[in-house]
Amino acid sequence: MALADLAVIGLAVMGQNLALNIERNGYRVAVYNRTLERMRQFLAERAQGKQIIGCETPPDLVASLKRPRRLLIMVKAGSPVDQMINELLPHLEPGDILIDGGNSFFKDTERRLQEVEARGLLYLGIGISGGEEGALKGPSLMPSGHPEAYRALESLLQAIAAKVDGEPCVTYLGRGGAGHYIKMVHNGIEYADMQLIAETYDLLRRGLGLSAAQIAQTFAAWNQSELNSYLIEITAQILGVMDTESGEPLVEKILDVAEQKGTGRWTSQEALELGVPIPTLQAAVEARALSAQRSLRLEIAPQFSGLLLPPSPVAAIEIDSLKRGLYAAKICAYAQGMAMLEQATRTYQYEFDLSEVARIWRGGCIIRARLLEHIRRAYRQNPHLPNLILDPFFRQALLEAQPAWRETVQFGVGAGIPLPAMSAALAYFDGLRSERLPANLIQAQRDYFGAHTYRRLDREGVFHTEWQA
Repeated sequence: MALADLAVIGLAVMGQNLALNIERNGYRVAVYNRTLERMRQFLAERAQGKQIIGCETPPDLVASLKRPRRLLIMVKAGSPVDQMINELLPHLEPGDILIDGGNSFFKDTERRLQEVEARGLLYLGIGISGGEEGALKGPSLMPSGHPEAYRALESLLQAIAAKVDGEPCVTYLGRGGAGHYIKMVHNGIEYADMQLIAETYDLLRRGLGLSAAQIAQTFAAWNQSELNSYLIEITAQILGVMDTESGEPLVEKILDVAEQKGTGRWTSQEALELGVPIPTLQAAVEARALSAQRSLRLEIAPQFSGLLLPPSPVAAIEIDSLKRGLYAAKICAYAQGMAMLEQATRTYQYEFDLSEVARIWRGGCIIRARLLEHIRRAYRQNPHLPNLILDPFFRQALLEAQPAWRETVQFGVGAGIPLPAMSAALAYFDGLRSERLPANLIQAQRDYFGAHTYRRLDREGVFHTEWQA
């Protein structure tokens, strides 16, 4: 039997689809799953007749591979990755390559890389975005780790990645856990983008009283504009699907609790560690946590039901104002994510090329959007751009959109409709454009109760005042 070019370990849907993608691009693939029945079912159904071979033990899997062996681990992040690595290590040789394609925390990737490379093996952490469809048809790939490992896999990764204008959505992002770091921030932006769209849907539904069909048409039209993106596209499709049992929009039958797997929370925690403000991304994480408190909401809602205003006529706010408000808020969400990556280059010496990050996000991934081409150009023209909103294109876009943006937030607040991400984005914008913030009072308070000292505007030095007479 011919040896395989690469192994895929873990055959949940993402692992299966990646194996099929790799095989479709001319590679022979060996697969292994701890639950053997799942692997056998995959081989008998989706992989039947393809250059995919099943192995029932880790030693058999390693023995089925060409040297240097290349093994892609697609198991749940956390301890399962460590367990799988430990099972494989006794059977591997120096020069073999381990690849973690899951949503691993970047510091775990840093640790594993050191442990594996101490044994003479090479390690690559790859952030993979695009969901099930992307894995099968072409994802956005964010690899980092040993450069020799990337060179050994470069042609394969370019073959299976999404393509935009003929360019594969993959590039080497540096050593260490840089790839998983970028995937983490990608997911933070994804949280924010989804929350902003959901808030806009709520304004259209509860604020303006539009039907799901009307909102679907609105989002479909917006997808032909500067808001063009994967998430806007699928939102229009979702709103058009009917429940087969009731004949009503299916989305209205779905429990209003948004779950999360942790990458958004990691982004939030990491931003706090770096001291980088990402209020829109933070608000999106917190909105999911609030949605999970459904029983509490159901208890509280009847006691304050009279506060919500009835749906207003469309004339109360132009739908185009909501569109422009959403666009401005999305710009700020991306700006916050890119600012976080910029700070990470200084803190972790990752040396991200932000124009390349934007380039590989243009296709395959969940946050792919027309906006990213402008972000790519902005950082190509000025790699050290302090903040995305200083780019002339985005500066002008925000100047033009901000009256409608303010109107959108005011409309939501007046109607009692929560807009945590939309309003956080506006507060971020207003904070950045403020020459003077009230932090002077906060610092005075800190000096009052804790003698934390302060600096002055009019002279150099550090000062303390006995504030009590």
